[in-house]
Amino acid sequence: MKSVFVLSEKAWAGSTVLYKWQKSLGNYIAVAGQDNSVKIFDRHGQKWTELNLPGRCVGMDWDKDGDILAVIAAKSSLIYLWDASVSKMSQIDSGMSKDQMTFILWSKAGPLLAVGTAKGNLLIYNQQTSRKIPILGKHTKKITCGCWSSQNLLALGSDDHTLSISNHEGDTVRQTTLRGEPAEIYFSMMKTDERSSQGESTVSVSVNKKILMLFNMNDPQNPIELAFEPRYGNIVSYRWYGDGYILIGFSHGYFVVISTHIMEIGFELYQAHNHKDSLNSVAISPALNKAASCGDNSIKIHELSDLKDISNIVQLEDETKGLDQMNWTDDGQLLAVSTQKGTIHVFLTKLPMLGDSFGTRLAFLTSLLEVTVSNQVEGESPVAIQVEVEPTFVAVGPCDVAIGMNNRAWFYGGDEIKDVEYLGTIASMHLNTDYAAALFEGKVQLHMIKGRDTEDRKQMKLFPGDDRQGQILCHALTNDFLYYGTDTGCVVCFLVEDWETVNIYKHAVGVRKVFPDPNGTWVVFIDDKNGGFLFSSANATIPCFELPNFSPTITGVLWDNWHADRGVFVAFDDDKVSTYALHKTTIYGPQVVLVGATALPFSQRPLLLYNGELTCQTTSGKTSEVSLSTHAFLKHSADSHSPEISKQLNQALMLKRFHEAWNLCKSSGSDADWAELGKACLVHMEVDLAIQVYRTSGNVGMVLSLQSIQGIEDKNLLAGNLAMFLEEYDQAQDLYLSSSCPIAALEMRRDLLNWDSALMLAKRLAEEQIPFISKEYAVHLEFIGDYVNALAHYEKGMTHSDKFQEHDEACQAGVARMSIRMGDIRRGVAQAIQHPSRVLKKECGAILEGMKQFSEAAQLYEKGQYYDKAASVYIRCKNWAKVGELLPNVSSPKIHLQYAKAKEADGKYKDAAQAYESAKDWDNMIRVLLDHLNNPDDAVRVVRNTQSIDGAKMVARFFLRLNDYSSAIHFLVLSQCNDEAFQLAQQHGQMEVYADIVGSDATQKDYQSIALYFEGEKNHLQAGKFFQKCGQFSRALKHFLKCSRTEDNLAIEMAIETVGQAKDDSLTNQLIEYLLGESDGVPKEAKYLFRLYMALEQYREAARTAIIIAREEQLAGNYRIAHDVLFSMYTELQAQKIKIPAELATNLMILHSYLLVRMHTRRGDHLKGARMLIRVSNNISKFPAHVVPILTSAVIECQRAGLKNSGFSLAAMLMRPEYRNKIDPKYRKKIEAMVRHPDTSELEEETTPCPFCGFQLPQNELLCISCKNNIPYCIATGRHMLKEDWSICPHCEFPALYSQFTLLLETETACPMCSESLSTRQVKRISDCSSYLQTNDVDE
Repeated sequence: MKSVFVLSEKAWAGSTVLYKWQKSLGNYIAVAGQDNSVKIFDRHGQKWTELNLPGRCVGMDWDKDGDILAVIAAKSSLIYLWDASVSKMSQIDSGMSKDQMTFILWSKAGPLLAVGTAKGNLLIYNQQTSRKIPILGKHTKKITCGCWSSQNLLALGSDDHTLSISNHEGDTVRQTTLRGEPAEIYFSMMKTDERSSQGESTVSVSVNKKILMLFNMNDPQNPIELAFEPRYGNIVSYRWYGDGYILIGFSHGYFVVISTHIMEIGFELYQAHNHKDSLNSVAISPALNKAASCGDNSIKIHELSDLKDISNIVQLEDETKGLDQMNWTDDGQLLAVSTQKGTIHVFLTKLPMLGDSFGTRLAFLTSLLEVTVSNQVEGESPVAIQVEVEPTFVAVGPCDVAIGMNNRAWFYGGDEIKDVEYLGTIASMHLNTDYAAALFEGKVQLHMIKGRDTEDRKQMKLFPGDDRQGQILCHALTNDFLYYGTDTGCVVCFLVEDWETVNIYKHAVGVRKVFPDPNGTWVVFIDDKNGGFLFSSANATIPCFELPNFSPTITGVLWDNWHADRGVFVAFDDDKVSTYALHKTTIYGPQVVLVGATALPFSQRPLLLYNGELTCQTTSGKTSEVSLSTHAFLKHSADSHSPEISKQLNQALMLKRFHEAWNLCKSSGSDADWAELGKACLVHMEVDLAIQVYRTSGNVGMVLSLQSIQGIEDKNLLAGNLAMFLEEYDQAQDLYLSSSCPIAALEMRRDLLNWDSALMLAKRLAEEQIPFISKEYAVHLEFIGDYVNALAHYEKGMTHSDKFQEHDEACQAGVARMSIRMGDIRRGVAQAIQHPSRVLKKECGAILEGMKQFSEAAQLYEKGQYYDKAASVYIRCKNWAKVGELLPNVSSPKIHLQYAKAKEADGKYKDAAQAYESAKDWDNMIRVLLDHLNNPDDAVRVVRNTQSIDGAKMVARFFLRLNDYSSAIHFLVLSQCNDEAFQLAQQHGQMEVYADIVGSDATQKDYQSIALYFEGEKNHLQAGKFFQKCGQFSRALKHFLKCSRTEDNLAIEMAIETVGQAKDDSLTNQLIEYLLGESDGVPKEAKYLFRLYMALEQYREAARTAIIIAREEQLAGNYRIAHDVLFSMYTELQAQKIKIPAELATNLMILHSYLLVRMHTRRGDHLKGARMLIRVSNNISKFPAHVVPILTSAVIECQRAGLKNSGFSLAAMLMRPEYRNKIDPKYRKKIEAMVRHPDTSELEEETTPCPFCGFQLPQNELLCISCKNNIPYCIATGRHMLKEDWSICPHCEFPALYSQFTLLLETETACPMCSESLSTRQVKRISDCSSYLQTNDVDE
């Protein structure tokens, strides 16, 4: 709030003054002090005139229009009237010469002046008719206050403590007595729930400065009296405002608001201790929506919308005596505050909203006589221009500023000021670099601002040049163009450079305002019906757009001056700003969209729009920045919520801010947001960006589609493709047809299956395509069941050209199908038979079958070689002869079955049986074979092959009839009739047959039944067997041990198996006692004990038993059996990961060495044979049955191998008395000679390294004397193993020297250890044998 001027006169010093603002206009302030004069000042503080009076001024008031000031003075009966328009004073005689006038007030609604006197008399003067109405005795004492209502009622307060209400004739309407002296009377309307049509019906009056009384004229008996807290002090002043609210100021500085609503009376809506010591006055400005209070040398301004919001505080430090009264002008621009010492301070509270912009340059009123020019965007410092007159308009250009009033304008540019007079009062003005354009009295004058060097004809021009264009209502000026709109609806574009009109747009109604964009190529205008429109003056082909959702209250439009937002503009009224975006290039052509609306702060006027920031002019002479809500995405934060992101993205896309939209999606966009961005890029034909978007979002199909159209230069063709991608097919068709490739529209309609449209387009664009489209259309019509039109289009689709034979065949097929469907069966069948397609015959056959035309259908099926279908249809016709003909080609069992039933009914059982067989209906086939053909052999074969349960039952019954119980039981079991089979077996002593047949497939219950039967028959072996199967091991063992000697071996085997399954110690002990002979005194063979231990998985005991068995076999000379027993035990222990007893391993090695002898001697390898025999001879005690033969063989082989010393040692052993006589006579003499004539020469044995430690030792030595390890031996040679020559038998995994093993397998076909078949291909050399050299496998 700015101080404009201070009024202070010597004559006023030391006392309060009386002052009144001119009503309505507020151009004058009339002030009266203690001297006999009234001084009138203008709004800039200049004294305008002085009215001299005969006495001190006691009252004055301006009429409702502010034209006449009425003054009354002490010691005078005259009323002085000063006319402001001619500045002259006149006088009226009140006719009350003996009565002092004390009160004067003009009516709010008419030219009536009320004057009250000290004796309570009243005069009403009509200034229009000069009629005076004196009313004597209105009150008995001095009239001190009063108020006119808007209905011309006059309320008066008097020292006689009464309140009177009179009409405009002075007649008393209401009168009431008060409880004290009245002060400050106002008419208003109390706040109610329903609006009253009676006008101002409530009178408020301050009584004794303590009580506020509300007197309702409609309810005079019940006045409302409001009292306030004593701490507030006296009521100093109060004002009504808004919808029945009252603002009251109290002497102790309190500032209170109450409501007059009947529900709220008695409650304070707001209370503040606004001034510490005292409050002198309050005032309200409805124009500003503000309230003010003064006191304690300070002024406080409150916003009425929110009283807590104190918008301004002014301290008047010099006013030591305190303040007095305060008043606003009607327009709220000036606030006057008088003081106790006789001065008046006038403050500027609201400036006229005068301002203009050009580009980013602003000019606006900052005081009544000051204009500021600024360009914040360019960073220029503001410049204040002091002007001589208070302007009514401001205009700005790139270089100049113009202000003016009435018909004069002053141009400020550089140092000089140019003054120009026009032919009429200027309504508005606009500038550009060189020219000014002023609108006055329906005309526009365009002229040079300064006399620059230009042609004379371009110095000045008056528009319109043609009177037919009508009166000009508005205009605008850009750097290149002058636009103006007329009352006849013309928007004229004048090109300044060429000095000629370039475009005239005719609108239906008058054009009130025009707003061109900065380039001048697009223009927004508002017409007389408050509609908003946009048109392009540069391109006449683009139609005029009506702006969507354009508010009728819009007062102005601003285009965005940001370089990248040339198509964005805002339309504003007093409350909100609507943002619009012009999309110049879209697949729909140019468009205007409403982006959104932003609330405008109270009493602010937009001047400039730059990148979403609106610069507004305020009433205080400053500018403020308002950020448009439609540009919120520019302040995007990373933590925004998803709905907020989507909203911001939508705004960015509507404003074509693709870079910002991309960043939004990248930071936190969802799949839907990316899709929205991609769609917008397509709409705006931003193909490259759309490819990037769809690539980022992973839409490969769209990327490939867009890349395929990337290079298209024809805008319409490109837009058509994009519209098609967006599924805007009608739009795409229009664009294709207006492009260089209209055939694309036809291709699109074909792809979309829009056949009607495709045919219409084909007639225009490509007639040769009509047959092909007709055929495709016919297929579609056939699919949806419109057969009549389908037939017509199939017929139209025929080309009758060899080139398109396949196409014509498809049409002929369609004609055939449609003919049948339409009832023309003969034509359809004939065409189908002639047609080469099998499929067509099948389709037509199916249609005929559905129409119950079976014979024709079957005929077509047969022609098409669909024999199953044909036979099926012939069956429906009962044409069995035809069915029989087709049967060899029929594969469907169902048809064979139907035929079989028919043949059976005819008594042709053999044919029926064959047909049942073809139909795989085995049960019926078996039935026919047994019941009609008496052929059990085939029936049995079928049952065995098919496992048919019902068939087996039939066969069982058949055999039962023949008393073949064994076969009957067999087939009863096969048919799962186990109970019947069991009973039959029981009845006829066939239980063993039944038991064999049941096998392993029976249930526990079946096994128990069989066991009980055999138990009753004393067949212990069978009883035990079936008790074992049903898990009754104790009973099973009991029966096995009762078996006779003849069954002994099998019974013991079964007993061992039973005990092994039972895992029961008592049963185990029972069997062991039996085997050892403790129960019957007859010990059984050790092999049974061995098997028992194996069955019980007691491998250590089994191993000991195995050694015993092997020893027995060895003693008996059964070396292979002994070898196999030890080998099987060895592998079992290995599998169970149990250490192998050393005795078992040694015995196996010696036996294996013995077995190798025959193999080597057979192959003629006597050295290896001799070495093995030496090893056996060293353990000859283990071969007691063949000591002499073995020693004899050893001597002979040693002689053959050159081991003569070893041979001599063995020969000497043979010469012992116990062996000598047992030597074969054939060799005795030879051996005796060897002993008598010894040859001790010996072939030295080769040495090879120990695989454990590498120590060199003889080949056949199996114990390393260095590391004391038992060395694994080769199963092919008996030698110890070598690391580098390792292999194993793949079956038994015993080691062998690879070189020797493969050599052996060239002549042998089995492994020497396990006797499994083996070939050299199966044996592999092992490079790493460390896993086989474990020293803990054999129990030492």
